[in-house]
Amino acid sequence: VLDRERVGLDDDFFALGGNSLLATQVVSRLSVAMDARVPMRVLFEASSVQALSTWLESRTAAGARTPLLPRTRPEHIPLSYAQQRIWFLNRFDPHSPVYNIPFAVRLSGTMDTAALLAAIADVVDRHETLRTIYPESETGPHQVVVPAAEISGGFATAAVTENELATRLLSMASSEFDVTTSVPVQAALFETADNEHVLAVVLHHICADGSSIAPLARDLTAAYTARTGGHTPSWPPLTVQYADYTLWQREILGSDDDPDSLLAQQLTYWRSTLDGLPEQLELPGNRTPPAVTHRGRTHTFTIDAPTHRAAAELARQHTATVFMVLHTAFAIFLARMSGTGDITIGTPVAGRGDPALDDLVGMFVNTLALRTPVDGASSFTTLLTTVRETDLAAFEHADVPFERVVQALNPTRSTTRHPLFQVMLVFQNQEHPKLELAGLTARIEDIDHTATQFDLTLVVSERVDRDGAAQGLTAALTYAQDLFDEDTVRGFADRFTRLLEAIIADPDSPVGDLDLLDADERRNLLDRTGGPEHP
Repeated sequence: VLDRERVGLDDDFFALGGNSLLATQVVSRLSVAMDARVPMRVLFEASSVQALSTWLESRTAAGARTPLLPRTRPEHIPLSYAQQRIWFLNRFDPHSPVYNIPFAVRLSGTMDTAALLAAIADVVDRHETLRTIYPESETGPHQVVVPAAEISGGFATAAVTENELATRLLSMASSEFDVTTSVPVQAALFETADNEHVLAVVLHHICADGSSIAPLARDLTAAYTARTGGHTPSWPPLTVQYADYTLWQREILGSDDDPDSLLAQQLTYWRSTLDGLPEQLELPGNRTPPAVTHRGRTHTFTIDAPTHRAAAELARQHTATVFMVLHTAFAIFLARMSGTGDITIGTPVAGRGDPALDDLVGMFVNTLALRTPVDGASSFTTLLTTVRETDLAAFEHADVPFERVVQALNPTRSTTRHPLFQVMLVFQNQEHPKLELAGLTARIEDIDHTATQFDLTLVVSERVDRDGAAQGLTAALTYAQDLFDEDTVRGFADRFTRLLEAIIADPDSPVGDLDLLDADERRNLLDRTGGPEHP
């Protein structure tokens, strides 16, 4: 999980670069290996190999869950819970690109086009989810795996100019998918000059998630290498396919009619935690749209290395993680900007705890709704303690799919807002995909395409050196253009950065007194109001 060759008995998981999201993978794998359910908070309380081993030895192993293995398939294979909601939304609006996952890679050098197209077909053949359609029947939607031979000719090649490329990539990124009749992947190879190509792929979210890109890249590299050598890939077979996961997921969760089932127990937690949740977080926007178009834009910014290092040290002092520090700061920011103390932020979890899922393309990601009460009289350190407990409890109840939580709470539905929360926090720690094709230099090609399901999404990734030392944070605010202008969101980023710096400088001050405004903004506010105020 940490990508370290050697770990000592006394080495600390978090000191080696672990975070709360990676911790979910560790406890999931320990549960599989020990055949015992290991709570998330154990890793925080026993974060070295020695301490964790002592804890595990003191517990009598009890059956944790049914192992993930290939399953006998029924006539109609159900969708996973995550797929069900995406399927419904696709039927509601098949023209929307909001659930598309586009990416493009520029390939410079001598290309064997036939080998690359054959390699793409090999990858689609390897992963059933890339060639699955989801028709509806009397019992609801189900999975139908299409034979690879029936879709192998569905990948386009074209010669385009560099000036035409951006338009072609945007067109692909905005592709429409009818998941009931067509496979959820499209690919095209654009030749822009001699020895210069761009490979573009768009996946529908029903068949993949962000963590699927790394195994896709690994498999495409292996397949291209094999094809240029004149033979088919000799990779080991996948342990399971996505259909096996779907059947396994339903088996381990059980039925909500059974009070002893994992599903029922975790739904009880979420009903209690999210009871009375406000329907909408009102941020100061530029307009109120009559309808949502999902058009998004992204504003990028950075948080410097000293602030990053101080945040990491603050986390260490309170047995927390950088994610928890950022979550607390972001909740304070949203409370200050919205004027409310009941803040719920969504965050994704990879859902790939079982090692059998490491190499599989599929839709495994789950979403958690993290609710935080923010009292302006409380200090940051007090709120961090609250957030730490909130996050740990949420991660320990992350098996139940978000879609089932929404069903259980049954909030008032609206086409203008996401249910339960409208703001996301994403802490990027997924593996960076590496596409290494023989004779070719590969680099990511930007696609000017942003679609968003949320009003505002803060994405943060850590920059660290070879020793794991903090080197700064790369951040991006993706926002709904229906609600916000670029200047407004740039102001959000500046104020969040300023708040984080103020927190680091004095984490014991009341959070309602921390400065969000710069000198000019404060002077203008004083001129208008005649006295000091905090937004």
